[in-house]
Amino acid sequence: MNSDVIKGNWKQAKGEVQKQWGKLTNDDLDVINGEREKIVGKLQERYGYAKDKAEKEYDEWCSTQRV
Repeated sequence: MNSDVIKGNWKQAKGEVQKQWGKLTNDDLDVINGEREKIVGKLQERYGYAKDKAEKEYDEWCSTQRV
């Protein structure tokens, strides 16, 4: 599933995102609102990932979703 579909189904995807990345808070998820760049930024902030790693991890997660 691509990032545009995730954004369109954000309410359903939020729970899956929080399961995958438990350090993201509900406030983080509200701010992210399904936007790829925002989630990549929050992954960098909360997990200390480099941008490349955060983008790769998010893209891999998106490819496994059935939201």
